[in-house]
Amino acid sequence: MISVEQAQGLVRDGVIAVGTETISLSESLGRILAESPTARIAHPAHTVSAMDGYALRAENIPATPGTLTVIGESAAGHPFEGSVKDGQAVRIFTGAHVPYDTDTVVIQEDVERDGDTITINSIEPGRHIRPKAQDFNEGDPLLIPPLRLAARHVGLLAAGDRPSLQVYQRPRVAIVSTGDEIVLPGEPRTSSQIVSANGPALSAFIKTKGGNPIHLGVVKDDEVALSAIAEAAKTADLIVTSGGVSVGDRDLVRKAFGSAGLDVNFHKIAMRPGKPLMFGHLDKTPMLGLPGNPVSALVCALLFLGPAIDRLQGLPGSAPQRTPAVLGADVNANGGREDYMRAVLSQNDDGRQTATPLFAQDSSMIGALANSDALIIRPIGAPAAKTGEAVPILPLDGLL
Repeated sequence: MISVEQAQGLVRDGVIAVGTETISLSESLGRILAESPTARIAHPAHTVSAMDGYALRAENIPATPGTLTVIGESAAGHPFEGSVKDGQAVRIFTGAHVPYDTDTVVIQEDVERDGDTITINSIEPGRHIRPKAQDFNEGDPLLIPPLRLAARHVGLLAAGDRPSLQVYQRPRVAIVSTGDEIVLPGEPRTSSQIVSANGPALSAFIKTKGGNPIHLGVVKDDEVALSAIAEAAKTADLIVTSGGVSVGDRDLVRKAFGSAGLDVNFHKIAMRPGKPLMFGHLDKTPMLGLPGNPVSALVCALLFLGPAIDRLQGLPGSAPQRTPAVLGADVNANGGREDYMRAVLSQNDDGRQTATPLFAQDSSMIGALANSDALIIRPIGAPAAKTGEAVPILPLDGLL
């Protein structure tokens, strides 16, 4: 068995990015940027007012109070087109063009107006003006790839007048569920069959990571059928199987996929749950063989499948970020496999994050995982730990 860290490195090194495509800005949320887009316009495109008030030349008010004559108005989308001479000012609103021959905006709270005459009671030369290109100039780079685009990035690209951009394609991830006992939700089943949680859960997880799941259905524990589905899966960017990767007589995935060209990088890792995880390449297509128990499958998806999908989209493929917490209950010493214990989170009296392990830790109990907030990570050979001791955790919110 190899360590979790070694396995993550092999998966990361065994996956390369897919191709790119050009999409519209309206489709870009959540996609991975593949280019360094430059601004097509400056922002702001003109020198504009930051406040409602009056645009003037500061030299016209050497001391306050001082009076000027209002000769026009500049509003957003409706600029003042004339020139401003000595003794004159222009009424101006936030976002409006500042007349080219003025250098200061005095906010309206510091002005008294009587008809077209204003009295300036306070002035700060050069204030309340946003110069052209204060944010960025035409031709400036806006974002650095690779980057998962959030709403704030979309706003920046829009401000830079980028109606389209180049992103990594959504990786196509083939899902193969295996087992004579498995049926999909809603299908007829016998008393000896169980409903597959893994297929729908993995499909959902792949979508959250930006991938395009392709569920190839449930394949029986039959070597010929598994070999056939392996050939069909080769066209995907990544293959994920669920079940059939352990060492029993009915665990046929490695053998069947081997006859279709699978080259295995590793099989079995020192972790709980998820020991029988397998990774290799079916011809040139990377493949992850996940355990069949739903908790094992989903914990392995978090640790290995997620980074692999990131890698396919040009991201580094880093492992999920651990955060610190303190134990909410005592835990026993750990053995020879890194343990990922399901836990709920709370805050203790000191405001520190507290992780309390659930009583039920069986790898078949997806209900326990669904009601967990985090995974407590117990290193290989970790001694028993008491309530209040520090532990690393993987928060599940937003990840799984």
